[in-house]
Amino acid sequence: MIDATPVIAIFDVGKTNKKLFLFDEHYEIVYQTSVQFAEITDEDGDNCEDIKALRRWIFNSLNEVLALKQYNIKAINFSAYGASLVYLDNEGHELTQVYSYLKPYPGRLKQNLHITHGDEKILAMQTASPALGSLNSGWQLYRLKYGQPGVYAQVSSALHLPQYLSYLLTGKAFSDMTSIGCHTALWDFDNNDYHHWVKAEGLTGKLAPVMPGNKTFSAEINGRHIQVGIGLHDSSAALIPYLISFKEPFLLLSTGTWNISLNPFDQTPLTADELEHDVLKYIQYQGIPVKASRLFAGYEFEQQVKRIAAHFGRDEARYKHMEFDADVSARLKGADTQAQFSDRDLGAFATDVEAYHQLMIDLVVHQKRSTAMVMNGTPVKQIFVDGGFSKNPVFMQLLAAAFPAIEVFAASVAQATATGAALAIHQAWNSKPWPTDMIALKHYPAKVDVKNTV
Repeated sequence: MIDATPVIAIFDVGKTNKKLFLFDEHYEIVYQTSVQFAEITDEDGDNCEDIKALRRWIFNSLNEVLALKQYNIKAINFSAYGASLVYLDNEGHELTQVYSYLKPYPGRLKQNLHITHGDEKILAMQTASPALGSLNSGWQLYRLKYGQPGVYAQVSSALHLPQYLSYLLTGKAFSDMTSIGCHTALWDFDNNDYHHWVKAEGLTGKLAPVMPGNKTFSAEINGRHIQVGIGLHDSSAALIPYLISFKEPFLLLSTGTWNISLNPFDQTPLTADELEHDVLKYIQYQGIPVKASRLFAGYEFEQQVKRIAAHFGRDEARYKHMEFDADVSARLKGADTQAQFSDRDLGAFATDVEAYHQLMIDLVVHQKRSTAMVMNGTPVKQIFVDGGFSKNPVFMQLLAAAFPAIEVFAASVAQATATGAALAIHQAWNSKPWPTDMIALKHYPAKVDVKNTV
Protein backbone atom coordinates (compact mmCIF):
# COMPACT_ATOMS: atom_id res chain seq x y z
CA MET A 1 0.00 0.00 0.00
CA ILE A 2 2.98 2.31 -0.52
CA ASP A 3 1.08 4.49 -2.97
CA ALA A 4 -2.35 4.14 -1.36
CA THR A 5 -4.02 7.32 -0.11
CA PRO A 6 -4.49 7.38 3.69
CA VAL A 7 -8.20 7.83 4.46
CA ILE A 8 -10.79 7.59 7.19
CA ALA A 9 -14.09 5.79 6.62
CA ILE A 10 -17.21 7.42 8.06
CA PHE A 11 -20.59 5.73 8.26
CA ASP A 12 -23.27 8.44 8.46
CA VAL A 13 -26.55 6.75 9.33
CA GLY A 14 -29.68 8.85 9.01
CA LYS A 15 -33.28 7.83 9.43
CA THR A 16 -33.69 7.66 5.64
CA ASN A 17 -30.24 7.71 4.01
CA LYS A 18 -27.31 5.54 5.08
CA LYS A 19 -24.02 6.87 3.69
CA LEU A 20 -20.38 5.81 3.64
CA PHE A 21 -17.61 8.33 2.94
CA LEU A 22 -13.86 8.11 2.62
CA PHE A 23 -12.02 11.33 3.53
CA ASP A 24 -8.38 11.95 2.74
CA GLU A 25 -6.03 13.77 5.13
CA HIS A 26 -7.23 17.15 3.80
CA TYR A 27 -10.85 16.17 4.57
CA GLU A 28 -11.73 15.96 0.91
CA ILE A 29 -14.28 13.27 0.04
CA VAL A 30 -12.61 10.76 -2.26
CA TYR A 31 -15.31 8.09 -2.21
CA GLN A 32 -18.98 7.92 -1.25
CA THR A 33 -21.95 5.61 -1.48
CA SER A 34 -25.50 5.75 -0.19
CA VAL A 35 -28.41 3.36 0.35
CA GLN A 36 -31.94 3.42 1.70
CA PHE A 37 -33.73 0.60 3.50
CA ALA A 38 -37.45 0.14 3.78
CA GLU A 39 -38.53 0.21 7.40
CA ILE A 40 -39.94 -2.94 8.98
CA THR A 41 -42.47 -3.17 11.80
CA ASP A 42 -42.06 -4.10 15.44
CA GLU A 43 -44.34 -6.44 17.43
CA ASP A 44 -46.91 -3.64 17.80
CA GLY A 45 -47.03 -2.91 14.08
CA ASP A 46 -45.10 0.36 14.39
CA ASN A 47 -42.38 1.21 11.85
CA CYS A 48 -38.79 0.70 12.97
CA GLU A 49 -35.23 0.44 11.68
CA ASP A 50 -34.27 -2.77 9.89
CA ILE A 51 -31.23 -3.39 12.05
CA LYS A 52 -30.30 -6.64 10.30
CA ALA A 53 -30.21 -4.89 6.92
CA LEU A 54 -28.17 -2.06 8.42
CA ARG A 55 -25.69 -4.49 9.96
CA ARG A 56 -25.27 -6.36 6.67
CA TRP A 57 -24.69 -3.09 4.82
CA ILE A 58 -22.05 -1.96 7.32
CA PHE A 59 -20.00 -5.12 6.86
CA ASN A 60 -20.54 -5.51 3.11
CA SER A 61 -19.69 -1.91 2.27
CA LEU A 62 -16.70 -1.96 4.60
CA ASN A 63 -15.39 -5.08 2.86
CA GLU A 64 -15.81 -3.32 -0.48
CA VAL A 65 -13.77 -0.25 0.45
CA LEU A 66 -11.12 -2.31 2.23
CA ALA A 67 -10.59 -4.11 -1.07
CA LEU A 68 -9.88 -0.84 -2.91
CA LYS A 69 -6.11 -0.83 -3.46
CA GLN A 70 -5.90 2.94 -3.95
CA TYR A 71 -6.97 3.68 -0.35
CA ASN A 72 -5.40 2.81 2.98
CA ILE A 73 -8.14 2.98 5.63
CA LYS A 74 -6.47 4.20 8.82
CA ALA A 75 -9.58 4.76 10.93
CA ILE A 76 -13.35 4.35 11.04
CA ASN A 77 -15.99 6.37 12.85
CA PHE A 78 -19.77 6.70 12.93
CA SER A 79 -22.42 9.39 13.13
CA ALA A 80 -26.07 8.47 13.47
CA TYR A 81 -29.41 9.65 14.73
CA GLY A 82 -29.27 9.10 18.44
CA ALA A 83 -32.73 8.71 19.93
CA SER A 84 -32.83 4.94 19.41
CA LEU A 85 -31.47 2.17 21.62
CA VAL A 86 -30.14 -1.25 20.73
CA TYR A 87 -30.54 -3.83 23.52
CA LEU A 88 -27.79 -6.47 23.62
CA ASP A 89 -27.56 -9.66 25.66
CA ASN A 90 -24.38 -11.10 27.18
CA GLU A 91 -23.35 -12.57 23.83
CA GLY A 92 -23.85 -9.32 21.95
CA HIS A 93 -27.08 -10.34 20.20
CA GLU A 94 -29.94 -7.88 19.71
CA LEU A 95 -32.86 -8.70 21.98
CA THR A 96 -35.54 -6.59 20.28
CA GLN A 97 -36.20 -4.50 17.22
CA VAL A 98 -34.68 -1.01 17.29
CA TYR A 99 -37.83 0.85 18.28
CA SER A 100 -38.50 4.13 16.51
CA TYR A 101 -38.35 7.41 18.39
CA LEU A 102 -41.70 8.13 16.71
CA LYS A 103 -43.34 5.15 18.45
CA PRO A 104 -46.32 6.28 20.57
CA TYR A 105 -45.50 6.31 24.29
CA PRO A 106 -47.99 4.83 26.77
CA GLY A 107 -49.62 7.57 28.85
CA ARG A 108 -49.85 5.23 31.83
CA LEU A 109 -46.08 4.68 31.91
CA LYS A 110 -45.39 8.40 31.61
CA GLN A 111 -47.78 9.09 34.48
CA ASN A 112 -46.16 6.40 36.66
CA LEU A 113 -42.69 7.76 35.97
CA HIS A 114 -43.63 11.23 37.19
CA ILE A 115 -45.66 9.98 40.16
CA THR A 116 -42.59 8.01 41.27
CA HIS A 117 -39.79 10.41 40.38
CA GLY A 118 -41.13 13.95 40.29
CA ASP A 119 -42.91 16.66 38.39
CA GLU A 120 -42.62 16.56 34.60
CA LYS A 121 -41.46 20.17 34.27
CA ILE A 122 -38.84 19.86 37.00
CA LEU A 123 -37.41 16.67 35.50
CA ALA A 124 -37.44 18.29 32.07
CA MET A 125 -35.43 21.28 33.35
CA GLN A 126 -32.94 19.12 35.25
CA THR A 127 -32.34 16.81 32.28
CA ALA A 128 -32.60 19.59 29.64
CA SER A 129 -35.08 17.37 27.85
CA PRO A 130 -38.60 18.46 26.98
CA ALA A 131 -41.05 15.60 27.57
CA LEU A 132 -41.09 14.08 24.08
CA GLY A 133 -42.20 10.50 24.67
CA SER A 134 -40.14 7.94 22.76
CA LEU A 135 -37.83 10.73 21.58
CA ASN A 136 -36.49 10.64 25.16
CA SER A 137 -34.45 7.44 24.88
CA GLY A 138 -34.28 7.10 28.67
CA TRP A 139 -38.04 6.66 28.58
CA GLN A 140 -37.56 3.86 26.05
CA LEU A 141 -35.43 1.93 28.52
CA TYR A 142 -38.00 2.59 31.27
CA ARG A 143 -40.68 1.25 28.94
CA LEU A 144 -38.71 -1.93 28.32
CA LYS A 145 -38.26 -2.48 32.07
CA TYR A 146 -41.99 -2.41 32.78
CA GLY A 147 -43.41 -3.46 29.42
CA GLN A 148 -41.08 -6.41 28.75
CA PRO A 149 -39.48 -7.31 32.10
CA GLY A 150 -38.25 -10.68 30.85
CA VAL A 151 -36.35 -9.03 27.99
CA TYR A 152 -35.10 -6.25 30.27
CA ALA A 153 -33.58 -8.85 32.61
CA GLN A 154 -31.49 -10.19 29.72
CA VAL A 155 -30.09 -6.76 28.71
CA SER A 156 -26.34 -6.55 29.19
CA SER A 157 -25.92 -3.21 27.39
CA ALA A 158 -28.36 -0.63 26.06
CA LEU A 159 -26.43 1.26 23.38
CA HIS A 160 -27.46 4.32 21.41
CA LEU A 161 -27.29 3.62 17.69
CA PRO A 162 -23.89 5.31 16.98
CA GLN A 163 -22.22 3.28 19.74
CA TYR A 164 -23.88 0.07 18.57
CA LEU A 165 -22.36 0.56 15.12
CA SER A 166 -18.94 0.97 16.71
CA TYR A 167 -19.56 -2.14 18.83
CA LEU A 168 -20.09 -4.17 15.66
CA LEU A 169 -16.42 -3.64 14.78
CA THR A 170 -14.73 -3.48 18.18
CA GLY A 171 -16.85 -5.76 20.33
CA LYS A 172 -16.58 -3.05 23.02
CA ALA A 173 -19.70 -1.49 24.53
CA PHE A 174 -19.44 2.18 25.49
CA SER A 175 -21.68 5.20 25.90
CA ASP A 176 -20.90 8.62 24.48
CA MET A 177 -21.86 12.00 25.91
CA THR A 178 -23.18 13.39 22.61
CA SER A 179 -25.82 10.63 22.60
CA ILE A 180 -26.52 10.64 26.37
CA GLY A 181 -26.83 14.44 26.39
CA CYS A 182 -29.39 14.84 23.60
CA HIS A 183 -33.01 14.97 24.87
CA THR A 184 -32.65 11.52 26.46
CA ALA A 185 -33.97 12.54 29.93
CA LEU A 186 -31.01 10.54 31.29
CA TRP A 187 -28.50 13.23 32.25
CA ASP A 188 -28.60 15.73 35.13
CA PHE A 189 -26.97 18.79 33.60
CA ASP A 190 -26.57 20.58 36.94
CA ASN A 191 -24.79 17.68 38.64
CA ASN A 192 -23.02 16.35 35.53
CA ASP A 193 -24.16 12.80 36.21
CA TYR A 194 -27.02 10.44 35.47
CA HIS A 195 -30.24 11.82 36.94
CA HIS A 196 -31.48 10.42 40.25
CA TRP A 197 -34.52 8.84 38.56
CA VAL A 198 -32.20 6.83 36.30
CA LYS A 199 -30.19 5.61 39.28
CA ALA A 200 -33.30 4.90 41.37
CA GLU A 201 -34.68 2.70 38.58
CA GLY A 202 -31.38 0.85 38.25
CA LEU A 203 -31.07 1.82 34.60
CA THR A 204 -27.39 2.71 34.99
CA GLY A 205 -26.70 -1.00 35.30
CA LYS A 206 -27.85 -1.41 31.70
CA LEU A 207 -25.89 1.56 30.34
CA ALA A 208 -22.33 1.05 29.12
CA PRO A 209 -19.37 3.00 30.59
CA VAL A 210 -18.98 6.54 29.25
CA MET A 211 -16.01 7.27 26.98
CA PRO A 212 -14.86 10.61 25.48
CA GLY A 213 -16.03 11.31 21.94
CA ASN A 214 -12.45 11.35 20.62
CA LYS A 215 -11.60 7.89 22.01
CA THR A 216 -10.60 5.14 19.58
CA PHE A 217 -9.82 1.45 19.86
CA SER A 218 -7.74 -0.77 17.62
CA ALA A 219 -9.79 -3.42 15.85
CA GLU A 220 -8.55 -6.19 13.59
CA ILE A 221 -10.63 -6.09 10.42
CA ASN A 222 -9.81 -8.37 7.49
CA GLY A 223 -6.35 -8.90 8.93
CA ARG A 224 -5.63 -5.18 9.33
CA HIS A 225 -5.44 -3.15 12.53
CA ILE A 226 -7.62 -0.05 12.24
CA GLN A 227 -8.50 2.65 14.79
CA VAL A 228 -12.27 2.74 15.40
CA GLY A 229 -14.11 5.59 17.12
CA ILE A 230 -17.08 5.12 19.46
CA GLY A 231 -19.47 7.14 17.30
CA LEU A 232 -21.29 10.46 17.70
CA HIS A 233 -24.83 11.80 17.68
CA ASP A 234 -25.37 13.40 14.27
CA SER A 235 -26.39 16.91 15.43
CA SER A 236 -23.33 17.18 17.66
CA ALA A 237 -21.06 15.88 14.91
CA ALA A 238 -22.29 18.56 12.49
CA LEU A 239 -21.19 21.26 14.93
CA ILE A 240 -17.56 20.09 15.13
CA PRO A 241 -16.24 21.75 11.91
CA TYR A 242 -17.53 25.09 13.20
CA LEU A 243 -16.06 24.65 16.69
CA ILE A 244 -12.70 23.92 15.12
CA SER A 245 -12.85 26.76 12.58
CA PHE A 246 -14.23 29.64 14.70
CA LYS A 247 -13.24 30.77 18.19
CA GLU A 248 -15.33 33.94 18.53
CA PRO A 249 -18.87 33.36 19.86
CA PHE A 250 -21.16 32.18 17.06
CA LEU A 251 -24.51 30.50 16.56
CA LEU A 252 -25.10 27.73 14.04
CA LEU A 253 -28.53 27.52 12.43
CA SER A 254 -28.72 24.04 10.97
CA THR A 255 -31.65 23.93 8.55
CA GLY A 256 -33.65 21.11 7.06
CA THR A 257 -36.97 19.58 8.04
CA TRP A 258 -36.21 21.08 11.44
CA ASN A 259 -34.29 24.34 11.82
CA ILE A 260 -32.07 23.89 14.88
CA SER A 261 -30.32 26.91 16.41
CA LEU A 262 -27.18 25.73 18.25
CA ASN A 263 -25.32 28.05 20.63
CA PRO A 264 -22.16 26.48 22.12
CA PHE A 265 -21.51 29.68 24.11
CA ASP A 266 -24.76 29.83 26.12
CA GLN A 267 -24.10 28.00 29.40
CA THR A 268 -27.16 29.33 31.27
CA PRO A 269 -29.59 26.79 32.79
CA LEU A 270 -32.78 26.04 30.93
CA THR A 271 -35.84 27.89 32.14
CA ALA A 272 -39.44 26.69 32.22
CA ASP A 273 -40.29 29.21 29.50
CA GLU A 274 -37.51 27.92 27.24
CA LEU A 275 -38.67 24.33 27.66
CA GLU A 276 -42.20 25.40 26.77
CA HIS A 277 -40.79 26.83 23.51
CA ASP A 278 -38.91 23.66 22.49
CA VAL A 279 -35.49 24.70 23.78
CA LEU A 280 -33.21 21.92 25.00
CA LYS A 281 -29.52 21.15 25.46
CA TYR A 282 -27.09 18.97 23.59
CA ILE A 283 -23.65 17.95 24.81
CA GLN A 284 -20.92 18.41 22.23
CA TYR A 285 -18.04 15.98 21.77
CA GLN A 286 -15.79 17.79 24.25
CA GLY A 287 -18.43 17.41 26.95
CA ILE A 288 -19.64 21.03 26.95
CA PRO A 289 -23.41 21.74 26.84
CA VAL A 290 -24.88 23.42 23.77
CA LYS A 291 -28.21 25.20 24.09
CA ALA A 292 -30.50 24.52 21.15
CA SER A 293 -33.94 25.55 19.92
CA ARG A 294 -36.00 23.85 17.24
CA LEU A 295 -38.46 25.10 14.64
CA PHE A 296 -40.40 22.87 12.23
CA ALA A 297 -39.66 25.31 9.41
CA GLY A 298 -38.44 23.08 6.60
CA TYR A 299 -41.55 20.95 6.57
CA GLU A 300 -43.80 24.03 6.70
CA PHE A 301 -41.84 25.61 3.83
CA GLU A 302 -42.29 22.55 1.60
CA GLN A 303 -46.02 22.32 2.25
CA GLN A 304 -46.69 26.01 1.66
CA VAL A 305 -44.58 26.20 -1.51
CA LYS A 306 -46.74 23.41 -2.92
CA ARG A 307 -49.84 25.41 -2.00
CA ILE A 308 -48.51 28.58 -3.67
CA ALA A 309 -47.44 26.74 -6.82
CA ALA A 310 -50.81 25.01 -7.14
CA HIS A 311 -52.79 28.22 -6.57
CA PHE A 312 -50.85 30.27 -9.13
CA GLY A 313 -50.27 27.44 -11.62
CA ARG A 314 -46.49 27.57 -11.26
CA ASP A 315 -43.73 24.98 -11.14
CA GLU A 316 -42.42 24.43 -7.61
CA ALA A 317 -38.85 24.48 -8.92
CA ARG A 318 -39.29 28.21 -9.63
CA TYR A 319 -38.95 29.00 -5.92
CA LYS A 320 -35.66 27.21 -5.34
CA HIS A 321 -33.69 30.11 -6.78
CA MET A 322 -36.07 33.05 -6.48
CA GLU A 323 -34.15 36.23 -5.69
CA PHE A 324 -35.05 38.58 -2.87
CA ASP A 325 -37.19 41.57 -3.90
CA ALA A 326 -36.92 44.38 -1.36
CA ASP A 327 -39.79 46.35 -2.89
CA VAL A 328 -42.18 43.40 -2.64
CA SER A 329 -41.02 42.65 0.88
CA ALA A 330 -41.54 46.23 2.02
CA ARG A 331 -45.20 46.14 0.94
CA LEU A 332 -46.02 43.03 2.95
CA LYS A 333 -46.98 42.43 6.57
CA GLY A 334 -43.98 42.04 8.81
CA ALA A 335 -43.13 41.72 12.45
CA ASP A 336 -46.46 43.05 13.70
CA THR A 337 -48.07 39.70 12.93
CA GLN A 338 -47.84 36.33 14.61
CA ALA A 339 -49.68 34.70 11.71
CA GLN A 340 -48.94 31.29 10.30
CA PHE A 341 -48.75 31.43 6.52
CA SER A 342 -50.97 28.36 6.34
CA ASP A 343 -53.83 30.54 7.66
CA ARG A 344 -53.40 33.21 4.96
CA ASP A 345 -55.76 33.50 1.99
CA LEU A 346 -53.70 33.17 -1.20
CA GLY A 347 -56.36 35.17 -3.02
CA ALA A 348 -55.09 38.25 -1.16
CA PHE A 349 -51.84 38.21 -3.14
CA ALA A 350 -51.54 39.69 -6.62
CA THR A 351 -48.71 37.38 -7.66
CA ASP A 352 -46.95 34.25 -6.53
CA VAL A 353 -43.86 36.39 -5.86
CA GLU A 354 -45.81 38.32 -3.25
CA ALA A 355 -47.19 35.14 -1.71
CA TYR A 356 -43.74 33.54 -1.60
CA HIS A 357 -42.15 36.58 0.04
CA GLN A 358 -44.95 36.64 2.64
CA LEU A 359 -44.28 32.97 3.36
CA MET A 360 -40.60 33.70 3.92
CA ILE A 361 -41.36 36.75 6.09
CA ASP A 362 -43.67 34.66 8.27
CA LEU A 363 -41.10 31.89 8.57
CA VAL A 364 -38.31 34.31 9.49
CA VAL A 365 -40.49 36.04 12.11
CA HIS A 366 -40.85 32.66 13.81
CA GLN A 367 -37.20 31.82 13.16
CA LYS A 368 -36.09 35.07 14.79
CA ARG A 369 -38.06 34.21 17.91
CA SER A 370 -36.72 30.63 18.01
CA THR A 371 -33.09 31.65 17.45
CA ALA A 372 -33.28 34.49 19.98
CA MET A 373 -34.28 31.96 22.64
CA VAL A 374 -30.70 30.61 22.66
CA MET A 375 -28.84 33.93 22.42
CA ASN A 376 -29.51 34.65 26.09
CA GLY A 377 -27.04 37.49 26.69
CA THR A 378 -24.14 35.73 24.94
CA PRO A 379 -21.96 37.94 22.74
CA VAL A 380 -22.76 36.13 19.51
CA LYS A 381 -20.97 37.93 16.69
CA GLN A 382 -21.89 35.67 13.78
CA ILE A 383 -24.74 33.42 12.69
CA PHE A 384 -23.81 30.61 10.31
CA VAL A 385 -26.66 28.99 8.37
CA ASP A 386 -26.12 25.58 6.85
CA GLY A 387 -28.45 23.17 5.13
CA GLY A 388 -31.30 23.87 2.72
CA PHE A 389 -32.21 27.42 3.76
CA SER A 390 -28.59 28.58 3.39
CA LYS A 391 -29.16 28.32 -0.38
CA ASN A 392 -32.36 30.39 -0.24
CA PRO A 393 -31.50 34.07 -0.88
CA VAL A 394 -34.90 35.32 0.30
CA PHE A 395 -34.62 33.52 3.64
CA MET A 396 -31.01 34.60 4.08
CA GLN A 397 -31.65 38.28 3.32
CA LEU A 398 -34.63 38.40 5.68
CA LEU A 399 -32.65 36.64 8.41
CA ALA A 400 -29.85 39.19 8.07
CA ALA A 401 -32.47 41.92 8.43
CA ALA A 402 -33.86 40.22 11.53
CA PHE A 403 -30.43 40.33 13.22
CA PRO A 404 -28.90 43.61 11.98
CA ALA A 405 -26.26 43.77 14.73
CA ILE A 406 -24.89 40.30 13.90
CA GLU A 407 -23.08 39.12 10.78
CA VAL A 408 -25.13 36.48 8.97
CA PHE A 409 -23.46 33.98 6.65
CA ALA A 410 -24.63 31.16 4.44
CA ALA A 411 -22.18 28.41 5.32
CA SER A 412 -21.33 25.26 3.47
CA VAL A 413 -19.41 22.22 4.67
CA ALA A 414 -19.41 19.17 2.45
CA GLN A 415 -21.26 16.56 4.50
CA ALA A 416 -20.85 18.39 7.83
CA THR A 417 -22.02 15.47 9.98
CA ALA A 418 -19.59 13.00 8.45
CA THR A 419 -16.79 15.58 8.43
CA GLY A 420 -17.39 16.21 12.13
CA ALA A 421 -17.18 12.50 12.93
CA ALA A 422 -13.84 12.35 11.09
CA LEU A 423 -12.49 15.45 12.84
CA ALA A 424 -13.45 14.09 16.27
CA ILE A 425 -10.76 11.40 16.01
CA HIS A 426 -8.29 13.42 13.92
CA GLN A 427 -5.36 12.61 16.21
CA ALA A 428 -5.88 8.87 15.79
CA TRP A 429 -5.27 8.77 12.05
CA ASN A 430 -4.16 12.10 10.58
CA SER A 431 -0.69 13.61 11.08
CA LYS A 432 -1.55 16.79 9.19
CA PRO A 433 -2.97 19.90 10.95
CA TRP A 434 -6.70 20.58 10.92
CA PRO A 435 -7.68 22.32 7.69
CA THR A 436 -8.55 26.00 7.90
CA ASP A 437 -10.70 26.16 4.77
CA MET A 438 -13.38 23.55 5.45
CA ILE A 439 -16.24 26.04 5.51
CA ALA A 440 -17.29 28.20 2.57
CA LEU A 441 -19.02 31.42 3.66
CA LYS A 442 -21.26 33.94 1.89
CA HIS A 443 -22.04 37.12 3.80
CA TYR A 444 -25.55 38.62 3.73
CA PRO A 445 -25.50 42.25 4.89
CA ALA A 446 -28.58 43.62 6.68
CA LYS A 447 -30.19 45.95 4.16
CA VAL A 448 -31.65 49.05 5.76
CA ASP A 449 -34.81 49.04 3.64
CA VAL A 450 -36.00 45.64 4.91
CA LYS A 451 -35.08 45.77 8.61
CA ASN A 452 -38.61 46.63 9.66
CA THR A 453 -40.08 43.72 7.71
CA VAL A 454 -39.02 41.15 10.26
